Amino acid sequence: MKRREFITLIGGAAAAWPLAARAQQPTMPVIGFLSGRSSGESGYLVAAFNDGLREAAFVVGQNVVIEFRWADGKYDRLPGQAADLVRLQVSVIITVGAVQAIRAAKAATSTIPIVFVTGDDPVTLGLVASLNRPGGNLTGASPVNQALEAKRFEILHELAPKGTAIAVLVNSNSPSAETQTNDAEAAARTLGRQLHVLRVANAADIDGAFTILVQREAGALMISGDPFLNSRREQIVALATRYKIPDFYSAREAAVAGGLISYGPNFADSYHQAGVYAGRILKGEKPGDLPVVQPTKFELVINLKTAKALGLEIPPKLLALADEVIE
Repeated sequence: MKRREFITLIGGAAAAWPLAARAQQPTMPVIGFLSGRSSGESGYLVAAFNDGLREAAFVVGQNVVIEFRWADGKYDRLPGQAADLVRLQVSVIITVGAVQAIRAAKAATSTIPIVFVTGDDPVTLGLVASLNRPGGNLTGASPVNQALEAKRFEILHELAPKGTAIAVLVNSNSPSAETQTNDAEAAARTLGRQLHVLRVANAADIDGAFTILVQREAGALMISGDPFLNSRREQIVALATRYKIPDFYSAREAAVAGGLISYGPNFADSYHQAGVYAGRILKGEKPGDLPVVQPTKFELVINLKTAKALGLEIPPKLLALADEVIE
């Protein structure tokens, strides 16, 4: 072989080596992230999810990729978005922000692992066989938000003017609407309070609900734990402020936005756990073998600035119990 031909051959082989090396490298796994919420309100939750992934040794952009699909509160988008993630053949699907997101993913695939975060009871909803042994292709974190209605009523009972009725705002489209209503009615009976149930399905209904609330002279308002109602927290807080109604929420976000008080699980912790589970599944564990995680800590947040605007004196024992006081 001539020297020039030999050099050309070696040069060509050397140029091909990087391409061959790249071709032999394994493709990074892709996580599908399906949310009923919007990206703008979910930044801190995605950050918590990424922290959970890192705990499982996965770093976005280094050894894992995330494909996001946001429904922006328009739940009719979710089935198409879930089907799109299935077509992409993602390794695992994270479903958050609405029960409808979980159901859309569950309907779209029976083989791709699904990790959910939901405040509803996943057993009652038929998502898993049991909390300890989910079975199938679903598992996740369930902050049991709806199971706290009685405790919230006890707290609100101490803040609402004596003898006045309490109103509760319920998303009529929620699969937990009936359970939430029954729990609220039972709690109100126990405390000897009259209860007005205000059912809403959209933003316009919320405006109308406040008109009814004022007409019925309710002394306080409980907002049921629900992704849709949480997404409308700024509207609800603004109306409660306008009508000077003490308002009680399940999500810390609402108290930070100007609501009077919130009591519920830390959803960022649940998103973190979803990240951990996603990483474990990527390493080969089966979702059906991973127990549904439930929270052990609940946060009481009180907005003193709002209390002062309402002319309310927060009982010292409540302030002592608060995990966070906003001044």
